[in-house]
Amino acid sequence: MGYKAIYKKRYLNKLDKLLLYLEKEWSPKTAFDFIGKATPLNNTRSILISKQNRLYYRVINDEIIFLNMMDTRRNPKKNPFNKPA
Repeated sequence: MGYKAIYKKRYLNKLDKLLLYLEKEWSPKTAFDFIGKATPLNNTRSILISKQNRLYYRVINDEIIFLNMMDTRRNPKKNPFNKPA
């Protein structure tokens, strides 16, 4: 079952302002890292949802593809998203 992600204009405006602020005051890397951490796999990023859950996703064109949610307490060697492509 797939869900369509819908972003409200207010959210996108606030996100743009926040990213511009981070880029100006800190660095472009900081702004980029804010929307997720790069993984060794091509085009795959992750973001910490809670202390125990990390969400893995890809952005391709105008789509966000949610790949998996992993328990951070698991053995990192068993995480397929931490292995080079």
